[in-house]
Amino acid sequence: MQVIQHPVEKLQNALVSSRRDLVECFQKYSHNERRLMEEGLHPDSPLFGPITIHSDSDWISSHPETPQDFQSFYSDPYRSTPIKSRNTIYIQTIGDLLNFLKKKKPKDAFCIVGITMIDLYPKDSWNFVFGQASLTEGMGVFSFARYDDNFYSTGYKGRLQKGKRLRQGDYTVFTGYYTPPISSTLLLRSCKTLTHEIGHIFGIKHCQWLQCVMQGSNHLEESDRRPPELCPICLRKLQSVLGFKIADRYKALLQWMEQGLASEQHTASSPSGNMVRPMQAFEDHRRWLQRCLSVLEGEIF
Repeated sequence: MQVIQHPVEKLQNALVSSRRDLVECFQKYSHNERRLMEEGLHPDSPLFGPITIHSDSDWISSHPETPQDFQSFYSDPYRSTPIKSRNTIYIQTIGDLLNFLKKKKPKDAFCIVGITMIDLYPKDSWNFVFGQASLTEGMGVFSFARYDDNFYSTGYKGRLQKGKRLRQGDYTVFTGYYTPPISSTLLLRSCKTLTHEIGHIFGIKHCQWLQCVMQGSNHLEESDRRPPELCPICLRKLQSVLGFKIADRYKALLQWMEQGLASEQHTASSPSGNMVRPMQAFEDHRRWLQRCLSVLEGEIF
């Protein structure tokens, strides 16, 4: 296993920048916001760890890319920024693909993302893809089929029994398609993929700085190692576009998880309820958010 440990000075420059105006912007963050983001500069940080490469098949080994620091992200003329009339992210459950999304995309959409449990094969010569996207048009479709633990079993109910060649625009193969039970692991994997791909639509490239949801992944094992959160450098990229308060973002995520936990407890206590725990896989991330909020609120953790 290889650990990518960048020098503190390099991480500092990637986060803050060498441009005077961007340094001044960084200084406008509150003391506690800077304290949180600068946690990623410390080699022994309990919140932000280094990237680990486990094999040559991992993303960084097989896809050489120039790392994107904050300054290069901010200066990129092709990065996307929501505007007042186009500031909504739509998530559409579909069995269709990009042409369908293009017709369905509302005028106020910053982007529209289709999600499906159907395995995607854009060409006969391809094995499969987790997703397809047109980032310039703010559209993407992503399959979570292979995130189901039972996908590779011989008895998987969603497996096609025979090939079917369709005419262009004919999506009848999706009618009545098998949808597996939603497990906690599948939900976590799906949330990470959506966060990652929508991050690309904003113009954030694959992260090579710290453990981050924007890391690339070549296979499911590598995707599972990827955390659900943004590292400080990618967090600053997203914050610079959307202008949110970091604490507000973390509180909203925590509230969503705690609402899910409350729903789990209600289901468990109901006489006819089967014990389903969709938030179980999020427990580590929930504790991570609480620790980050303790930093943002000036506490010692």
